[in-house]
Amino acid sequence: MSRMVGTVSRGLRAPIIRSGDSIPEIVTSTVLDAAADEEYGFKFHDRDVVAMTEAIVARAQGNYASVDDIAADVKAKLGGETVGVIFPILSRNRFAICLRGIAMGAKKIVLMLSYPSDEVGNHLISVDALDEKGIDPYKDVLSLAKYRELFGYEKHRFTGVDYVEYYESLIKECGAEVEIVFANDCRAILDYTKNVINCDIHTRFRTKKLLKAAGAEKVFGLDDIMTASVNGSGYNEKYGLLGSNKATETTVKLFPRDCQPVVDEIQKKLFEATGKRIEVMVYGDGAFKDPVGKIWELADPVVSPAYTSGLEGTPNELKLKYLADNDFADLSGAELTEAIKGKMTEKDSNLVGQMVSEGTTPRQLTDLIGSLCDLTSGSGDKGTPIVYIQGYFDNYTTE
Repeated sequence: MSRMVGTVSRGLRAPIIRSGDSIPEIVTSTVLDAAADEEYGFKFHDRDVVAMTEAIVARAQGNYASVDDIAADVKAKLGGETVGVIFPILSRNRFAICLRGIAMGAKKIVLMLSYPSDEVGNHLISVDALDEKGIDPYKDVLSLAKYRELFGYEKHRFTGVDYVEYYESLIKECGAEVEIVFANDCRAILDYTKNVINCDIHTRFRTKKLLKAAGAEKVFGLDDIMTASVNGSGYNEKYGLLGSNKATETTVKLFPRDCQPVVDEIQKKLFEATGKRIEVMVYGDGAFKDPVGKIWELADPVVSPAYTSGLEGTPNELKLKYLADNDFADLSGAELTEAIKGKMTEKDSNLVGQMVSEGTTPRQLTDLIGSLCDLTSGSGDKGTPIVYIQGYFDNYTTE
């Protein structure tokens, strides 16, 4: 009988990772133990994929920073006076502790929020509300008083938090003055201060360019804060505070650094143990969008900060529905199956632009696999920060 199972994604339970633990040792032993499980075990194959969350890599590295460390870096880079903080995401986990540190490093914060939503889709207000009030989000700059007059006190539909009020009170608690404005043109902040921290993630390079061209004096992104150790803290030389998460009320876990040696060592260890070339990657947020809350999940700077060479590139797949409805519309049953398998066996090594690939997913393999891993491991209490995937690179012809 032909093989009936395609891609399988397994969340693997692992020990609780602490600073100083060896991720290569823990991941390798976890995978080998899972494969040997009497009830849920599996066999190894070339091009299987093992992936681990960025969180356990960063925790093992001890890559943490405190609000005092952040404050010291902000004060050293921006002078400690009035600082514009623009386009932060609305998140207690992702940004609140960073904001606390930033506020501790300045006398006044001018907080400029994008509207109606932040960069990743967390809404302050609805688009319909903008239409009803006749507000143009591309041009209109709103003060806090005007915002409240128009829209009142909206709370996030999932968290129940009024992020405007929350961020305002947090800044005041840190001893800084605060002024809040709402705008979507980054240059609007320059009417308030020439010293700016832009907190956007995926548009950060354009924002910096526009600000500098418009006369900003000091421009730093979150990726420029905590790029080196402060008083012995952790750091990330490439992403700074981007990709960080709340660890405690006064510390953040930074995005992991130096991940390539980790994935390469795990691949080597697994090859020595199994004789199979298993691909390895570190993953953070998956790149997908929630259709109800409109939240785009990707708050990390990248889905995967490191991966082995076999995960380079994009899928090169035929669309089975297209073949069945067009090339072989007159066939059915076993004859159709064999015709499609034959077409797949003969397919070009690069299908870009060909109709037979229309409708397949044009994304990087690491983004697709990272999204699968993020959904498999979840973000709560599953305890499966390691994911083992089989059959991802197989197709309809694979037995």
